[in-house]
Amino acid sequence: MDSMIIGRYLPLNSFIHKRDPRLKIGLLLLFLIAVFFDAGFIGYGILSAYVILCLLLSKISFKDVMKAMKPMIFMMAFLALFNLLFLQTGSVVCTLGPVKIYSGALKQTAYILIRLILIISMTTLLTACTKPLDLTLGLEKLFGPLKKVGFPTHEIAMMISIALRFIPTLLEETQRIMKAQASRGVDFQEGTFKEKVSAIVSLIIPLFISAFMRADDLANAMESRNYNPEATRTRYHQVKWDLGDTLSLIFSLIVVTGVVVLSFIL
Repeated sequence: MDSMIIGRYLPLNSFIHKRDPRLKIGLLLLFLIAVFFDAGFIGYGILSAYVILCLLLSKISFKDVMKAMKPMIFMMAFLALFNLLFLQTGSVVCTLGPVKIYSGALKQTAYILIRLILIISMTTLLTACTKPLDLTLGLEKLFGPLKKVGFPTHEIAMMISIALRFIPTLLEETQRIMKAQASRGVDFQEGTFKEKVSAIVSLIIPLFISAFMRADDLANAMESRNYNPEATRTRYHQVKWDLGDTLSLIFSLIVVTGVVVLSFIL
């Protein structure tokens, strides 16, 4: 877990790092919408090329992105197996004993895996290339118009920022608890299903207690500094929109629009 970069900012000097956080958050939302349009493998190929280009411009290695996908491997394998076994559309491709694999199941499974890989890659790219403080400021700026209807923009932005900030901390805490439990004879790898469930429970309970304690400490620290979410405050660091952000927005809109149009054509 030490090598995981989910929710962790990587301080690099790249084109993506220099972009406005509002742009990166907005483009992530557009990308997530485009991913769920059924544009076929051509559309997913376009989105994959877009992700690869963003990774190259961000100077983040593909190895780091693969590390971020490790926690999702089990879920991806489960979804793939579930679709292959229970989805019965199209023609029969092969038969494994009493189980028949259909062409529609293979196609749908490939779509699900590609979507998950693209979503994880872009989410990792956002958190790795944007400081938590910039994420908070960007979210607050994007939610700004909702202040007129009483929407708590600053509070929501702060909660999201804190959640992203504490992902690496909770992962490190999980590893520490696992080592402590292993030293007491708890085996997370082998044993019966009941024993594995018992081992997971022994991990979850202290993790929740630790998370609540950290949340309480953070709340006390903020109160001791007279933090007031409704107070008017000034900022030393301000987000600035430049020509690079405009060009990035235009290019990204062309890609997303192309994928959406392609989904209606195919």
